[in-house]
Amino acid sequence: MKVLVIEDNEELAQNITSYLTREGYICELATNHFQAIDKLNGFKYDCIVLDIILPDGNGLDILSHIKSEKIDSGILIISAKNSLDDKVNGLELGADDYLTKPFHLPELNARLKAIYRRKYLQGAYEIRFNEIYINTDNMEVSVNDNMLDLTRKEYALLLYFLTNQNRVLTRQTIAEHLWGDYTDNLMNFDFVYQHVKNLRKKIVQADGKDYIETVYGLGYKLNTNK
Repeated sequence: MKVLVIEDNEELAQNITSYLTREGYICELATNHFQAIDKLNGFKYDCIVLDIILPDGNGLDILSHIKSEKIDSGILIISAKNSLDDKVNGLELGADDYLTKPFHLPELNARLKAIYRRKYLQGAYEIRFNEIYINTDNMEVSVNDNMLDLTRKEYALLLYFLTNQNRVLTRQTIAEHLWGDYTDNLMNFDFVYQHVKNLRKKIVQADGKDYIETVYGLGYKLNTNK
């Protein structure tokens, strides 16, 4: 899961991003309103952790921007203000959940997973596609009941394909989804080819079909018609 954390408290922001990264997330950080808008306009995120109080603006204004620009991300508001008005306003503007500071990081993780399941997996924690099975809670993948030994990047790549079936995903889009804004400094995206190749090989070795097609000049797509 790719997450943007919008939080101006340096210690809390570091704690959140470090914890979520250890849990397998791709995390990016914005510490103010300007940075947040810039990242939201340039990249796509599965979920956004949004603080209401920022040094140069209000998180609810960012939420309004997200909705007006039709940015399709799950949104978890975090705020030290345990105010009913803040909670109601945030949810009415389109937030998916609200968490009051201070909170435990495992609870934040659980809330993000729940938002992801509701938004992208119809509320389920399992994905079944023909012979491929994914348990998103423990990040286990099997093909024809054979467990796959995937790296975290390969797991994230397979999940990305399965939640974007029959859509062409460019190499740049895949790179940004798996590595975040670190891709800004890369000369090319040739490494995406290697990750796709390794994933396809492992699925086929487990007697699965090779659903991932190369769309020459563009990228890749998972073809459900095979």
